[in-house]
Amino acid sequence: MTATKTALITGITGQDGSYLAELLLEKGYEVHGLIRRASTFNTHRIDHLYSDPHEEDTRLFLHYGDLTDGSRLVTLMERIHPDEVYHLAAQSHVRVSFDEPDFTGDVTGLGTTRILEAIRESGLPTRFYQASSSEMFGATPPPQSESTPFYPRSPYGAAKLYAYWMTRNYREAYGMFAVNGILFNHESPRRGETFATRKITMAAARIAAGQQEFLYLGNLDAARDWGFAKEYVEAMWRMLQIDTPEDFVVATGTTYTVRDFLVLAFEHVGLDWEKHVRFDERYLRPTEVDDLIGDPSKAESLLGWKARTLPPDLARLMVDADVARLAGSTDRP
Repeated sequence: MTATKTALITGITGQDGSYLAELLLEKGYEVHGLIRRASTFNTHRIDHLYSDPHEEDTRLFLHYGDLTDGSRLVTLMERIHPDEVYHLAAQSHVRVSFDEPDFTGDVTGLGTTRILEAIRESGLPTRFYQASSSEMFGATPPPQSESTPFYPRSPYGAAKLYAYWMTRNYREAYGMFAVNGILFNHESPRRGETFATRKITMAAARIAAGQQEFLYLGNLDAARDWGFAKEYVEAMWRMLQIDTPEDFVVATGTTYTVRDFLVLAFEHVGLDWEKHVRFDERYLRPTEVDDLIGDPSKAESLLGWKARTLPPDLARLMVDADVARLAGSTDRP
């Protein structure tokens, strides 16, 4: 009988973390998640997975910890003995990173180093996944692949690039199984409500229901490669199952502008977006990233992974979920 694998997920309460936890539990893993201590709980994305930790069949466990506390990370590694670590936690909002560059660098950049060091100090043969980002490419023209030069245009992109290189350095210096998943934009009904795609789909649902009149956005010409987060977490898992650690771009290979996504979402509920969308310069970045379009051919070839949900279906899927949510549905999207 094969022994149960153990995984630790940082950022388990986020969009990607919740989908990844579902996937790993379906595969029979024992899953541990890192959560920050706060006065209010932020576990709504995984509440349906969590049962009484004293029950015999429980395979999901949550632990308090923080990416700024290296000693706590060492303690957790020694206590959990994870076979796989999926590092998804970060200050992940690009626009906010301009307002909080110091915090973003500490959590998104140095936080990765603290986890890598905790794995190294524990001496465990743990496989490590780093959630890298297409924002590392920044101003470099598309399409962007694993060999494309990086040119980050935000504190977030710069912090992710530091984490990317630290992951490669620990792989090469200490022989660790450490990989970077360079994920392009990936969305879902579980996306945070301050991110552009979710703002759009929520507004479409609310305006259609007569609960909102206008939506305020910044740059509508930014072009992105949008995929479905639920599919992207499978690529993360596959990266830790191969024999030799390598870095992979995960993307759809297609491009749509924010305006395109608006059209798709609003037309799905019979609305003309131009009657409801207003420009707000507060949502502009000091330095914009115009075009991010990934080349996922390496992931398709070596991992056998390919995106199935493209932006038109993704927009409709997200709008439908927000419409259902407004109607009181408790179904888990």
